[in-house]
Amino acid sequence: MYTVISIVLILSALFMIVTVLLQSSEEGGISALTGQSANSYFSKSKAKTFEAKLALGTKIAAAVFVVLSLVMLIIK
Repeated sequence: MYTVISIVLILSALFMIVTVLLQSSEEGGISALTGQSANSYFSKSKAKTFEAKLALGTKIAAAVFVVLSLVMLIIK
């Protein structure tokens, strides 16, 4: 049981890392300093659904990670 939980814990951690790295930043980077807008209206609305799915995936992976970490603490 301990081995299965630790494997799922590692997989959830890896999934959380990947989803966080795939998310785009909220800031415009260097263009925020100059006042230029890097994104148009259409590019924002097109990526919104993918960004929402990544955010949801990150939240689920984080919740699974925390719960499994607590379970492993109780088991051991």
